[in-house]
Amino acid sequence: MGFIPDKRTYDHLIKWAIREDIGPYDVTTEATVDPDRIGRAKIIAKEDIVASCLFVAKDCFLTIDPNVEFLFCAKEGQKIKKGEYLLEIQAKIYTILSIERIALNFLQRLCGISTFTKKIVDKVKDLPVKIVDTRKTTPGFRILEKYAVQVGGGQNHRFSLFDGVLIKDNHIAAVGSIKKAIELCRNKIHHLFKIQVEVSNNEQIKEAILAGADALLLDNMVDDTDVTRLKMAVDFARAISSSILLEASGGICLKNIREVALTGVDQISCGCLTHSAPSVDISLRIV
Repeated sequence: MGFIPDKRTYDHLIKWAIREDIGPYDVTTEATVDPDRIGRAKIIAKEDIVASCLFVAKDCFLTIDPNVEFLFCAKEGQKIKKGEYLLEIQAKIYTILSIERIALNFLQRLCGISTFTKKIVDKVKDLPVKIVDTRKTTPGFRILEKYAVQVGGGQNHRFSLFDGVLIKDNHIAAVGSIKKAIELCRNKIHHLFKIQVEVSNNEQIKEAILAGADALLLDNMVDDTDVTRLKMAVDFARAISSSILLEASGGICLKNIREVALTGVDQISCGCLTHSAPSVDISLRIV
């Protein structure tokens, strides 16, 4: 994995979730549980999953009680079978019951992304292609969701607008041509940035390559499982430049990912890794 999120980058999400879910106090637990009683709980997978972001669940509990004790039963990226435990907790029962849903919400979402990413990556693991994510993430959750993609075996595309150049169709429309957009970027950005251009036809492919693009984003060239148009675009681009990096994007999912990979692209960006990954079923049990 390329990085592990620093707590400072997601601590505000936990605190916001606590304010949202608990508010001034947990009325049910306040009325029924001795505030000093200590108990144990286990977080359990109710389906086969890939473990991810267990440290976030831990930090949820620690935010309201620094004395909580933990036993990690799984490692990041580990395949967990239905019925196996992810985490054991010893704390005041009040703390466990109050934070239960908050911790599970984080885990179900983030383990869901890692689990779904793993399914996508496994479809093409024997092929020389990279599976990368996009910026189609839940607002505020990007660092955790992109980390979860890595845990599932995927790789990260640019994190934000500031750390990578991608000239898209609206940039081209705004300045008038691909060539002009590339020239403007070359004149204003430093030499360590590569320039990627989104293209949708052979005319744009040729213009981008001849203007000095480092990589092409072959956009929306897949129709369900028909990748004929994408394959023709790959062959056309390779005939002009054998070294140009080619990325496929748009309309790509679990059903067609292998067909897309077989066209010969270098990487495939999948918005579905984050915007369409289903949450997994995880629960907490007092023992």
